[in-house]
Amino acid sequence: MRSAVDLGVDALGFVFYPPSPRYLTIDRAAELVEKVPPFVTTVGLFVNAESAVVRRVLESVPLQLLQFHGEEDAAYCGQFGRPYIKAARVRPGLDLVEYAASFPDACGLLLDAFVEGYGGAGQAFDWRLIPDNLPLPLILSGGLEGSNIEAAIRAVRPWAVDVSSGVETGKGIKDAAKIAAFITGVCNADA
Repeated sequence: MRSAVDLGVDALGFVFYPPSPRYLTIDRAAELVEKVPPFVTTVGLFVNAESAVVRRVLESVPLQLLQFHGEEDAAYCGQFGRPYIKAARVRPGLDLVEYAASFPDACGLLLDAFVEGYGGAGQAFDWRLIPDNLPLPLILSGGLEGSNIEAAIRAVRPWAVDVSSGVETGKGIKDAAKIAAFITGVCNADA
């Protein structure tokens, strides 16, 4: 976490989805979030969690933004009194404009690859499936890493990018050199 912050990330995600290799207990997440400096957004990631679980996390972990990756609807996502982004698992036939419109109070729409289960599993999706007229800010995810992030940003022009497995040496093990390469690619794309 420290190297990511030192390299200039804007946000850090904390995963509260037990099947994920990146899953954190409430106590561990609270310890980590306590060390996050000002101006770095803390994000809690949930997948079809019971409302009580999200509330329990929020009682102990001062998250600034929630990220929902399951089948949650807008009423569910908006009940926690925190800004949120909603993930869409992109595949042919999914009307992303309609999907985004069903979350009018979301801060953004995170687009990830459609795979069995949840999360993009480090896979990219066909960026040509992204319409130009999304009604929410676009956060691009799925298969992003240092070698392709510059091209991804130039092709899609997202509001933000989200990475996890693309900066890991193994599931849940972040690598400072991969994070640095990713951030360099982001900066070069914006130059």
